[in-house]
Amino acid sequence: MAKKNFISLKNLSKHQLLDIVSIAQEVKAHPQDFSNFFLKKHIGLLFEKPSLRTKTSFYLGAQQLGASAIYYDPQEVRLGQREEICDVSRTLSQYLDVAVLRTFSHQDILEFAKFSSIPIVNGLTDLYHPSQVIADILTVTELKKDIEKIKFSYIGDTNNVCNSLINAFSILGGNLSIATPEQYCFDKETIKEIEEKFAKNGGSFTIGSSPEEAAEAADVLYTDVWSSMGREDEAKQREKVFKNFQINGKILEKAKKDSVVMHCLPAHRGQEVTDSVFEGDNSVVFLQAANRLHAAKAILIFIWEK
Repeated sequence: MAKKNFISLKNLSKHQLLDIVSIAQEVKAHPQDFSNFFLKKHIGLLFEKPSLRTKTSFYLGAQQLGASAIYYDPQEVRLGQREEICDVSRTLSQYLDVAVLRTFSHQDILEFAKFSSIPIVNGLTDLYHPSQVIADILTVTELKKDIEKIKFSYIGDTNNVCNSLINAFSILGGNLSIATPEQYCFDKETIKEIEEKFAKNGGSFTIGSSPEEAAEAADVLYTDVWSSMGREDEAKQREKVFKNFQINGKILEKAKKDSVVMHCLPAHRGQEVTDSVFEGDNSVVFLQAANRLHAAKAILIFIWEK
């Protein structure tokens, strides 16, 4: 079997992306049909960053597919410090069938994949969080059906989740609107590339600094923390810059009445989202969290299938 990695959504075809979502739907509806898919296989989770949903979803997901799972915490391996990344990669290739990595630097997962003879899954880097967005697409598909006909609005930092959302919607031909402070916006060349990819696949992409405009008639409102892991030293400065980029009651009123509010978690209530919205009737954050399990299983199945 040729090795197939899952590192970014960027290079997936529309057919491949929809195939993963379809697998997630099947796994969710009929988990027993996949209980022996990875029987007698071994899946390792090598994480440099703390994790709740990603660790749980891939660990339990591997077990529910029949595999054994092993977790390496941030202090055990210390990629590139205690041991060279290439050496860790080649060593684990002797023991495991799949490795799920969660790294600070996206370059590290690329180097790991270069020397690996087994499939590699991205469990989050500073640049992308593709497994999260598979769960997001699954959630939106369940609630809004035709993803190409809705307005999906992201308000907040242009971080790894935002990057993966852009990749997904540009492939699917969806309509994505982003609101972020000017100093955190993409450069003009990047925006042009994004717009061209959206236009090619029949979708639309807008980016600006007005949360109100982004939220207008939105079907989905999505946000994330203002300071991602590894950027905690910027937290105070970011609180000042992002203070108006909050999903609150006023922003929710701009969206459609049946809109849903999403957050990849963990949430800083009172910052990027108010407690009343987070706990309100429009919130689907825990359905979204639950779908991480089905997404993780779908990704593992996808990379293993020929």
